[in-house]
Amino acid sequence: MAMLSFERKYRVRGGTLIGGDLFDFWMGPFYVGFFGITTAFFAFVGIALILWGAANGPTWNLWQISIAPPDLSYGLGLAPLLEGGLWQLITVCALGAFVSWALREVEICRKLGMGYHVPVAFGFAIFAYFTLVVIRPVLMGAWGHGFPYGIYSHLDWVSNVGYQYLHFHYNPAHMLAISFFFTTALALSMHGGLILSMTNPAKGETVKTPDHENTFFRDAVGYSIGSLGIHRLGLYLALAAVFFSAVCIVISGPFWTRGWPEWWSWWLNMPIWSQWPLGR
Repeated sequence: MAMLSFERKYRVRGGTLIGGDLFDFWMGPFYVGFFGITTAFFAFVGIALILWGAANGPTWNLWQISIAPPDLSYGLGLAPLLEGGLWQLITVCALGAFVSWALREVEICRKLGMGYHVPVAFGFAIFAYFTLVVIRPVLMGAWGHGFPYGIYSHLDWVSNVGYQYLHFHYNPAHMLAISFFFTTALALSMHGGLILSMTNPAKGETVKTPDHENTFFRDAVGYSIGSLGIHRLGLYLALAAVFFSAVCIVISGPFWTRGWPEWWSWWLNMPIWSQWPLGR
């Protein structure tokens, strides 16, 4: 009920980017807006194209349905629908839906009078997808370098790209991305565990305060960055993980074409190692 009473304070006209009052309404608990309409449009068309592509494919098995990008021979040109053109249209719809959703989040933030941290964070996810289906294929000269839309086919694409560069875990940007992913899980799981332990006290005990949070981490790791700081850290770690995930794939092919273990030869050839018998 507290949320319902609060909704009356922000369910007011204004804050829209496009469309003004025409689309400034709610459907139940969902704000619509102009970009809510475009999100629904692109999502509907994209899903319909996927279903149409599946209908023209060899199977309705959910795990094996795949919408493949155009053959490399088409380069950056348009391909016939059943030879990759469908993939191109679905990609346009996906980008349209994702960007529309982010802009809808911006409008909600404007209505609530809050910062744009959520749409900015979602923008990093959009950037990662855009890198895979637009930036990298354009840099490599063919839409065929994008990944297929399917479950097994997508996993096969990831595996094949990894083996194409011999050992993808030697990609330095991949190392950074994985480190940030693991650190995000560590930091936010510790934070979540601490909040639950504070707000779910044993029977007869009182709910603890942020002072208890700070004291716990000061005693456990020697320093506490505070209640606001842990959320800033979690956001930074998560966005860094997504950003370096995009970097690790966009440099593989356009900027580095050999096996990633070979990239580390600069480290092995440093003069310092010649001074040590084990380095020879």
